[in-house]
Amino acid sequence: MDLFAFVKPKNELEASAEKQQNVPFVPEEMWIKCPNCNTMLLTTDMEENLHVCTHCDHHFRVSARQRIALLADKHTFKEQDGELTSKNILEFPGYDKKLEKAKKKSNESVICGECKIGGIKTELCVMDAEFMMGSMGTVTGEKITRAFEYATDNRLPIVVCTVSGGARMQEGILSLMQMAKTSGAVKRHSDAGLLYITVLTDPTTGGVTASFAMEGDIIIAEPNALVAFAGPRVIEQTMRQKLPRDFQTSEFVMQKGFIDAVVTRGKLKKTISKLLKMHGYKEAE
Repeated sequence: MDLFAFVKPKNELEASAEKQQNVPFVPEEMWIKCPNCNTMLLTTDMEENLHVCTHCDHHFRVSARQRIALLADKHTFKEQDGELTSKNILEFPGYDKKLEKAKKKSNESVICGECKIGGIKTELCVMDAEFMMGSMGTVTGEKITRAFEYATDNRLPIVVCTVSGGARMQEGILSLMQMAKTSGAVKRHSDAGLLYITVLTDPTTGGVTASFAMEGDIIIAEPNALVAFAGPRVIEQTMRQKLPRDFQTSEFVMQKGFIDAVVTRGKLKKTISKLLKMHGYKEAE
């Protein structure tokens, strides 16, 4: 019987030192992976495309400052009540450390101010996911209420961009009270015959959805944004049923009549500007 010798091939798992020197170094921060299509994207390409995937149009979350830059005319945004910041009013354990960490990224979960959109004076409120996932605390409700009151007093339309995990549990019932507080301000603005446009972004949930987010005269949403009161996992655990795959996406919610339009990020400013003009608002001199 012939004996066969099996020789293990010599595979170079790593390039030689000489070859490694010729390979350019690419920092990890230059690339970002799309969570929807798993495509590796150059960070610069993604940013130039307004933080939208160039392959599948997945809309990445952006900070409040970035969204303001996308919507407001250049150099027109004037922030209001920026000095208001959250405090541990109920002495909730561990809340001080969470606030300290959150304030390193953003001052508060919402930024409000007056600006021009397409040349039209507008009050703009933008919630910030970088501050405790945009959760609604007492300061959040106070700033949004003041913004609506300012818009009412000055006969301005108002645009609110929402992103939130809901009410802030560390502030208990005081957080939940902001639902009624902001809704009252929305009602007074509406009674004055003024326009309120809501822009829902991913995710908009909880007490924010149950109050001012769904009270706009016109409600717009970015594609595939989660829009809900309770999240899908909570519903599945309660009902013990598997939900449809696209359940609670902005497209699904629009089919049910809760949203007027789903608009891609690149067309948001143009769409809002057009809506303002359609409702009789004119460019400031």
